Amino acid sequence: MNITTRFWVSLILSLPMLLEMILMPFTHWMLPGGQMTMLILTTIVMLISARPFLSSAWASFQKHHSNMDTLIAVGTGTAYLYSIYAMFTGRAVFFESAAFVITFVLLGQVFEEKMRHNASSAIEKLMDLQAKDALVKRNGEFVRLPLAEIVTGDLISVKPGQKIAVDGEIVAGSSTIDEAMVTGESMPVSKRVGDDVIGSTMNMSGNFVFKAKKVGNDTMLAQIVTLVKKAQSSQAPIQQLTDRVSDVFVPIVLVVAVLTFLIWYVFIGHDVANSLIFAVSVVVIACPCALGLATPTALMVGTGRGAKMGILIKDGEVLERANDIDTVVFDKTGTITVGQPKVTDIIGENQQVLMVAARLEAGSEHPLALAILDEAERQNFAVTSVENFEALSGKGVQALVDGQRAFVGNERLLTDFEVTDDLKRKMAQLQDEAKTVVLVGLQQKIIGLIAIQDTPKETSETAMSLLKDRGLRTVMLTGDNEHVARAIANEVGIDEVIANVLPAEKADQIKALQVDHTVAFVGDGINDAPALTTADVGIAMGAGTDIAIDAGGIVLVKNDLRDVNTALALSEKTFNRIKLNLFWAFVYNVLGIPVAAGVFYSFGFILSPEIAGVAMALSSLSVVISSVLLGKTKIVNNY
Repeated sequence: MNITTRFWVSLILSLPMLLEMILMPFTHWMLPGGQMTMLILTTIVMLISARPFLSSAWASFQKHHSNMDTLIAVGTGTAYLYSIYAMFTGRAVFFESAAFVITFVLLGQVFEEKMRHNASSAIEKLMDLQAKDALVKRNGEFVRLPLAEIVTGDLISVKPGQKIAVDGEIVAGSSTIDEAMVTGESMPVSKRVGDDVIGSTMNMSGNFVFKAKKVGNDTMLAQIVTLVKKAQSSQAPIQQLTDRVSDVFVPIVLVVAVLTFLIWYVFIGHDVANSLIFAVSVVVIACPCALGLATPTALMVGTGRGAKMGILIKDGEVLERANDIDTVVFDKTGTITVGQPKVTDIIGENQQVLMVAARLEAGSEHPLALAILDEAERQNFAVTSVENFEALSGKGVQALVDGQRAFVGNERLLTDFEVTDDLKRKMAQLQDEAKTVVLVGLQQKIIGLIAIQDTPKETSETAMSLLKDRGLRTVMLTGDNEHVARAIANEVGIDEVIANVLPAEKADQIKALQVDHTVAFVGDGINDAPALTTADVGIAMGAGTDIAIDAGGIVLVKNDLRDVNTALALSEKTFNRIKLNLFWAFVYNVLGIPVAAGVFYSFGFILSPEIAGVAMALSSLSVVISSVLLGKTKIVNNY
């Protein structure tokens, strides 16, 4: 039987006793059947609604441990059994106390259950927003098939206003796509041939065909849901502290309850019933339910909010470690930089230099050639064929362009062709900026230069600035040479550079930094996996390799370096909320015990077991509300 049903059973059966308690002083009205009716109602509550508490307490007792359920079981069990004894000996009974306590404890758990559902429902709803079918190419034509029949490699047609069925790569056409539901990015993203698309996102405009790359549980959306579920059910190390505190706290409370009874009954001289009420109140008010809720509720809200922002935190342990980071280490290629060379400068007559270079490089798969061809395409140059194409060993290539001898290559061409001093000076300047320089010549004379570089991402400089504002140290760890690495680091504002590092040595460098620092490593490649695993917190870029994503404790779905700062800020906010919850929950328990024990009895201030139950439920509710408010707090300025 679920918690909600148990709560309603307890509430409905407790209401008649509550009604009698309210009306008795004014009308002397009593339940039909009197104490026997109260016994029957409370017995049903104990058998149905309280059974899980009793079972849990007994199981813990058999293992020589105690937990929060121990207090509930002892308090309500004592009230119930004493009332049976009192009923047959003509004394006052308080069956209603046992029933009310169970009702209020379950009320707190119902609130907790509702909060759990709300924290994860936004993620679950993503799965419900999947496309139910798609136009899939089969036997030469597109036919509509259910999602379950799509397999890797299928060609799928998507029209404006339709959802993308699965993850894939565009092979024909272009469009703009709203990816907000997965990445949190509010602006639609332009896509063309070669770009990846994410299942369940919305095609805004344009027709295109894409090839399915990941289907079923392999899609990004399915993996997001799996990771968030795992994170929300995990424990942060601080939760283990809470469990240890509860293991000691519960026996102490039971001892205090026994002493309370003895003091009131033996030393002060109250009757058994009143002395027992004080003891039971101590047990109920001290129930550390709020203490147990403090960590998991904040953890669920924090990780759920992160998922909405495109930040996947895999478990509570990662979140807690992220709170202590003081050094963030970055891979260079594909993490700080775009990951592919781009033309940054054209020296000489732009159109002629680029036209000659593009025509000679057409068809080449070399990264520098692709950079030149991409720039030609960006400037809308038509790349036509050349004649008499041949390679210049170790220097470049040459061919006839419109009847003129043209050549493209590296600086070794300087020994064979004429070049002005001005071009030599500019080439040296570009090389000092860690750029690769391609020489372009025509008719025995070098007519221009094209500088190519793997440029930083647009967000890299802002990301480093945000981290510095948090007081964090930034480091670049790369296999590139010192000169190139320094140029990129200076451009984006990184504090320290560790260059010329072999892939196998990256993890060793992380270990060396960990001697004096708590380190986060941000990377995206297969060679980054060991460093991601070795670091105190591994942060994988969402566009990186599957191996890197698996190795990272945090995944940045949007592939935006600014989200490193957001992830650390979210971790700090969540962890601080956990500590705030624990503080108030523990203080509440400590302050409540003296009141329940009757220390202020002479001032007319006492807590009956049922009022203690209400107070305990309100304590749990306050912790839940505190955690829910975490979902409304501002994390960083760029969101």
